Amino acid sequence: MENLNAEKLFIAIKRFNKAGFSHNAIKGVKPSEVILMFCLQKKREPNTAGLRVSEISEILGVTSPTVTQLLKELDAKGFIERTMDQEDRRAVRIKLSKKGKEVVQEALALTEASFSGLIHYLGEEESNQLVDLLIKACQYYEQVDSRQTESGDE
Repeated sequence: MENLNAEKLFIAIKRFNKAGFSHNAIKGVKPSEVILMFCLQKKREPNTAGLRVSEISEILGVTSPTVTQLLKELDAKGFIERTMDQEDRRAVRIKLSKKGKEVVQEALALTEASFSGLIHYLGEEESNQLVDLLIKACQYYEQVDSRQTESGDE
C-alpha cells in the first residue's frame, strides 16, 4: 500500500510540474533561466553592481559551473549585464539588463495569472489545504536534509 501511495505521489508531482509550468513558458527562455533572473532581481541589493557567481550559486543551491553556463546563455540573449567588481577586480558582478527585467515582469505576470487560475479552480478552502500540505511537505524534506547534513550523509 505504501509503495502504491509513493508511486501515486511521484506521478502526481511529475504531472503537476509538467502541466503547471509548461504553459507559463516564455518563448526562447528556459525555466532555469527564468529562475536565475528572478534571483538576480530579488536578491540584488539596491544601488549595487549586481551579484557574484558564487552568490548566485549559493542562493540557488547549484554549482558555480552550472550558474556560469546559464549566465552564458542569458548573456547571449541580452538578458544580463556583467561589470567588474570595484573591490575585487578578479570578480564579475551580474545584474539584469532592461531586456532581462522585461522578461522577469512577463514571467511574474504569467505566474500570477496561473496561480490565480488555480485558486479559482480549486476554491479558497482547497487552495488553503494545498498550501498547508505543500508547506508541510517542504518542512519534512528540510528536516530530512538537516538530519543528513548533521550525520555527514551528504
